[in-house]
Amino acid sequence: MSPLRVPPPVPCAPPLGALLRRYAAGSAVTCEPVDEGLLNRGYRLRTTHGRYFLKHHFDPETADPAAIVRQHRATRRLADLGVPVAPPLPARDGRTVTVVDGHAYALHPWIDGRHRHGGQLTPGQCARLGALLGAVHAGLERVMPAHARTHSAPAESADPADTLTLIDELLGRVRRHRPADSFDTLARRRLLERRTLLERHADRRPPRGGAVGWVHGDFHPFNVLYRGGAPAAIVDWDRLGVQPRAEEAVRAAAIFFVRPSGTLDLPRVRSYARAYRRGAGATPAQLAAAVHRVWWERLNDFWMLRWHYERDDTRADSQFPATAALVVWWSREYDAVRAAFTG
Repeated sequence: MSPLRVPPPVPCAPPLGALLRRYAAGSAVTCEPVDEGLLNRGYRLRTTHGRYFLKHHFDPETADPAAIVRQHRATRRLADLGVPVAPPLPARDGRTVTVVDGHAYALHPWIDGRHRHGGQLTPGQCARLGALLGAVHAGLERVMPAHARTHSAPAESADPADTLTLIDELLGRVRRHRPADSFDTLARRRLLERRTLLERHADRRPPRGGAVGWVHGDFHPFNVLYRGGAPAAIVDWDRLGVQPRAEEAVRAAAIFFVRPSGTLDLPRVRSYARAYRRGAGATPAQLAAAVHRVWWERLNDFWMLRWHYERDDTRADSQFPATAALVVWWSREYDAVRAAFTG
């Protein structure tokens, strides 16, 4: 699920002079914001020495320099294993995190590529995507400290009673919103629909998740760059952490392979999931449990509506129709979805 925290507006352009003096990267020629993504802040930077991606680590939950260094170390080690990543460049002092005026930055090589949704991938490319995530999980198992896994427990699943209370609160916000618009109409219909589904499935609340491990934490189309038909780099490792691994595989599929109508492309999911299981060493039973937990998570999740009505932030509005429809379809086609991940 996505956080409710929304970053503040960009206060000013990055301090390029102070930053580049710490790198052997030449002088700035152009610097343009990269707009893709909801929470990231980055810049396409061209200097007298070449092209770079400048990342401003602004998120309070992930901007701790020690956490950023851990991400950087992980990507360097994954690169050594052959995983397509773009590790940061060291500054003159050898550090990969540069702090200027209290803000943390990192400089990465620029990777030419484009983002591809699952519907643009052939069955073979879907399998390659699943194998890639499997390689990430298997690689992180090798390069990250094992003690973090032993001290991390999966989170409790959502309590439907709390969700029903939230639905009532959101319905009240929808009623009070002025001027009323088509988004309000859709939001009200989906909230009432979700309340009915929760009441019907309240006895299916899952227990705590399965085995945890290191995961990318935000594996979706905007964080995988393609060059031609092959992945060129996995980017944005801000959410690197210890979570149930199979659940990341299911969440990623639910983003890559959702159709605009709010259904999943199950043949593509099947190709992806088979390759993921082989690459990560995951069992069908682990994927079945993950499918159930992610379905339940989606059933109880209203982050897009909370952004819209509690924070007056509309950046995720375009995603809401398909995402809300997917929950309804998934509940109806539960067995078929599980079979696609486990067959």
